[in-house]
Amino acid sequence: MNTQYAALVAAIFATATGFTAHAHEAHRKPAGAKPAAISTEEKTFGRQGDPKRATRTINVDMSDRMRFTPDSISVSQGETVRFVVRNSGKAMHEFVLGTMAELKEHAELMKKFPNMEHDEPYMAHVPPGKTETIVWQFTKAGEFHFGCLLPGHFEAGMVGRLSIKGK
Repeated sequence: MNTQYAALVAAIFATATGFTAHAHEAHRKPAGAKPAAISTEEKTFGRQGDPKRATRTINVDMSDRMRFTPDSISVSQGETVRFVVRNSGKAMHEFVLGTMAELKEHAELMKKFPNMEHDEPYMAHVPPGKTETIVWQFTKAGEFHFGCLLPGHFEAGMVGRLSIKGK
C-alpha cells in the first residue's frame, strides 16, 4: 500500500509542471543575488515583461476578507504592466495570473499540497504586511483572471478579472 501511495504522489508531482514545493522563506532570493533573466516563455495570457518597458503600474491589495482591490483590471494588448501586490492581511496570500481553467486546476492541486510555493514570473507569494512585484506583458487579447490559490481562498471568492483589449 505504501508503494502505491508513493507512486501516486510521484505521478502527481511529475504532472504538476511549473510548480515547486519549498518552504515559504525559501521563496525570496538572497540579498545581492543576481536577478534572473527575463523568461521568453509564452503563456496563454502573455509573458514575463521587462521592468524597463513597463508602461503602467497597477497597485493591487490583498486582504483577509478574501478579496483583491481592485478586483477588475483592464489593459491593452501588448501593454507591459508592473503589478505591485500588497498583502494588507495577517494571513499569507498570493497573486497568480492565468486563465480561469488554469487557476481552478492549480487551486485543486494546492488543496492536496497546501505548502506548495511557486517561483514563476506570473505568481507572487506575499507574506502578511509585505509587497511583491510582477511585471507582465499581455500579448494576447481576451479575458483572463488572477487569484489567490491558497487552500480556501479562491473558493471564498479571492479572484479577479483581467480584460485585455485587442489592438
